[in-house]
Amino acid sequence: MPDFECRLKKYRLLKDLTQEQLAERVGVRRETIMRLEKAQYNPSLKLAIDISRAVDTPIEDIFLFP
Repeated sequence: MPDFECRLKKYRLLKDLTQEQLAERVGVRRETIMRLEKAQYNPSLKLAIDISRAVDTPIEDIFLFP
């Protein structure tokens, strides 16, 4: 079971972005975005901030830590 819940896919789709487009915007590989969306990868603070800005959504709405 993952240590967190990731709602990235929801917010990425609301901005009409593909995984590849988001990856390019934040400077990672598409596979990183895919793993994040499956909650298989815990992002660094910098990456979480970059993603938050790219999808124009607060970090705490994207990544939920119980």
